[in-house]
Amino acid sequence: MSRKNRNPSHRFATPQSLSDWLKPRLPSDSFASWGVKPGTKNVHNLWLELSEGETSLADTNPPIRTVEVVIVRIIGKDGRFLIESHQELSDGTVRNRCRPLSEKMKPGETLDAAVVRAVREELGSIIGGFFDSGIVRVVPNSYAKNVEERNSVSYPGLPACYVLHSVDAWVDGLPDGEFWTEEGAEYENSDENKVADEAVSCKKHYWKWVDSDSV
Repeated sequence: MSRKNRNPSHRFATPQSLSDWLKPRLPSDSFASWGVKPGTKNVHNLWLELSEGETSLADTNPPIRTVEVVIVRIIGKDGRFLIESHQELSDGTVRNRCRPLSEKMKPGETLDAAVVRAVREELGSIIGGFFDSGIVRVVPNSYAKNVEERNSVSYPGLPACYVLHSVDAWVDGLPDGEFWTEEGAEYENSDENKVADEAVSCKKHYWKWVDSDSV
């Protein structure tokens, strides 16, 4: 399953130009909290999302951020599901999650490719060895699509439209108990490495298994 290539509408040459465009369009107190309030991201993060085509911004007042997300509900040996309980961010703060593995999709990326990439990026450090896509098996007929509109937790004051692509999957090599994983640089292959250094990144993911009615 593939999705249409989305024009990233990246019309901002620098994070500063994006900041200048956003400032009059968002509540001043909300915008000022970006990267300051625990668990939020900053304008460098949003600029990188735009430059990578992971996010689009509607030219409205306020702007609306649209993101396509893959959600992987990983099923354990005992029928329980894996959720990310919380994250440790690069600024030292902790962000509560309590949700299945999720990842922003890339422009033109197929669902299957997004599922494998999400597992590799967020769980690869605990699986160890050479990561083989064969360890990820999507449950047949488990795909569901949902659209949610709500204010962004990462960017307070910025309305967001999340297009959610969900699947159930089995993943080999995961621990039976609680564990944590490390994530590499989110934009390590980006030409915008200097900007990435200024962005808030996730350093550690903390995982636990829960009953299906908790997902």
